[in-house]
Formats: sequence, C-alpha cells, structure tokens
Amino acid sequence: MMKRRNVILSLAGLGVAAAVSEPAMAQTVRSEAANHPRIAKAIDELEEAIRYMEAGGHNFGGHKAKAIADSRAAVRQPRLALAYRAQQDRK
Repeated sequence: MMKRRNVILSLAGLGVAAAVSEPAMAQTVRSEAANHPRIAKAIDELEEAIRYMEAGGHNFGGHKAKAIADSRAAVRQPRLALAYRAQQDRK
C-alpha cells in the first residue's frame, strides 16, 4: 500500500492537476494505476531497485551510480504515461 501511495503522490507532483482539485486528481491517478497494473508495478519495482542499490554496501563493479541515475530517468516515463491517461480521462 505504501508503494502505491508513493506512486500516486509522485504522479500528483508532476503538475498535471493545475485545473482540477487535488482530491479529484488523486482519484483519477489512482484509477489509472488500477487500470494499468503492469505500469504501476513497473514503477514500484524500479523504485524498489533504486532503494536497494542506494542502500547496498557495494558499487556493483562501478555501475551503481549510473544504474541509479538511469533507473530514476526510466521511472519518469511510466509516471508520465499514467499522468497523461489521467489528464485525458478528465477531458
């Protein structure tokens, strides 16, 4: 549940809620995450991998920093995809 909440809060932070109240936007984003569970799961898994690497004591053969940076960049696109769908559903 905490991961799902983080996804919802992250999506709400994208700024797509300018014309709609936050409760309405949160409901729409939550609905989109429910309608697209694979995308929501991918976001959760990427975020978990980032936390795992950040907490790890080793640097994965020198690839840790780049892997974290690339994972952060990669998680942005599925978030934007859900935010786009949420915005389209409000129209």
